[in-house]
Amino acid sequence: MRVLVADDERLLADMVAEGLRRFSMAVDVCYDGDGALERIGVNRYDVAVLDRDMPGHTGDEVCRSLAGSGAGTRVLMLTAAAGIRDRVEGLGLGADDYLTKPFAFAELVARVQALGRRSAPAVPPVLERNGLALDVARHVVTRDGRPVNLSPKEFAVLHVLMRAEGRVVSAEELLEQAWDEFADPFTNAVRVTVMTLRKKIGQPAVIHTVPRAGYRIGGPE
Repeated sequence: MRVLVADDERLLADMVAEGLRRFSMAVDVCYDGDGALERIGVNRYDVAVLDRDMPGHTGDEVCRSLAGSGAGTRVLMLTAAAGIRDRVEGLGLGADDYLTKPFAFAELVARVQALGRRSAPAVPPVLERNGLALDVARHVVTRDGRPVNLSPKEFAVLHVLMRAEGRVVSAEELLEQAWDEFADPFTNAVRVTVMTLRKKIGQPAVIHTVPRAGYRIGGPE
């Protein structure tokens, strides 16, 4: 899942981003509305977490831009404005959810995950394929009932592959969905991550390389 966090409280924005990355989300961060608009003009996000009161373009303006773009990005307003009128106004701008500061981080994660599920075609809460089971909410993977301990990045890559349901996923697509904006397009990170995933999942192999195309779960080599 690709997430944008935009908040002029830099420490808070960085803490939120780091926390979401522990749940295998690819997170980009900016500290004003201008930066948010610049990023949504370049990248496709599943969820945007926006502070309403930012310098430059406000979070309200960013939300309105996203709502009118047709990109399908879900918006979570994260703000100190806690009144009912504030909530109604924020939702009226096109926000999908509204969370007031201070907040419990576990609730923020749950809300972002829920919005992420709504930003894409409906999928089961637990993805299963070729003996693998991936539970996004619990952040758990098993192979034939055996726990598989993955890093956040490995989990993110496996999630993208399993959601593809056997379709070939290119290295570029994996970079876009599982890494943030600082990922080097010429890096071998995808290949290395897939290699470690294969080792951890074990035999028989379920992640296959399709020459000059990418990777898929299931099907012949």
